[in-house]
Amino acid sequence: MKEFIRTMCINNGIWIEKSMDKLQLREFIYTLRPMYTPSELRRFGPKGDGGYIMPDDLDGVGGCVSPGVSTECGFDVQIAELGIDVHLADASVSGPPVSHPKFTFSKLYVDTFDGVDTVTIDKFSRSISPGNDLILQMDIEGAEYRVLNSASDRLLSRFRIMVIEFHSLAALFTPFGFQEISSVFRKLLSTHNIVHIHPNNASTVISAGPIIIPQCMEFTFYRKDRSNFEYRSLRYPHPLDVKNVGDRRDIALPRCWCGPDA
Repeated sequence: MKEFIRTMCINNGIWIEKSMDKLQLREFIYTLRPMYTPSELRRFGPKGDGGYIMPDDLDGVGGCVSPGVSTECGFDVQIAELGIDVHLADASVSGPPVSHPKFTFSKLYVDTFDGVDTVTIDKFSRSISPGNDLILQMDIEGAEYRVLNSASDRLLSRFRIMVIEFHSLAALFTPFGFQEISSVFRKLLSTHNIVHIHPNNASTVISAGPIIIPQCMEFTFYRKDRSNFEYRSLRYPHPLDVKNVGDRRDIALPRCWCGPDA
């Protein structure tokens, strides 16, 4: 009977699967709660979609790796205005919407292999200011999981700050999705701490009791050697947070992502 129901559902475009153990999921989300850093957080980019909050700690940064080019690149422009070379990559567009002398554009997808229109993040970043710290700004519509899992530990350690938009986070409710997504976060947390999370209100929210997961969220990671970190009760939304979509209801970071004292 179970197989019959599953077959009927698949034929109608629906997939049924046992959900992730809720206690295990809550414990994992607890490990992602943002940490306090005495380094000042600042908004870079526009007041809306494409703007990100991250530590104002860019002195000595040798370059910005920016896979995924959109119609908005205010973040990249502001980083370039600080004198930092910005290396953009996206095979779906002919170039960034605006030009800047500090921009270098490659018509390539950053992926897990080198091909005609693809390049690994290690190869793409290898020649960028060798020996110096980098920052990463990544919004590649779901490919971030496989790209980050394929990145070398050596490269990840070069990123002083990483701002990454993670998509399809509700897949954490499924065993397979939990395994794939949690492995990426655990890898990143070996060298960095999360210092900010902002839900993207262009997406929906999926909930199961006290577990509430926005489908798309922006995470800011800060390398562990750059600051003193501690868990505190942090205010969310952050005073510098701005809705991605101005005419849609905002999504506050759910309490389960903030820790027990939120």
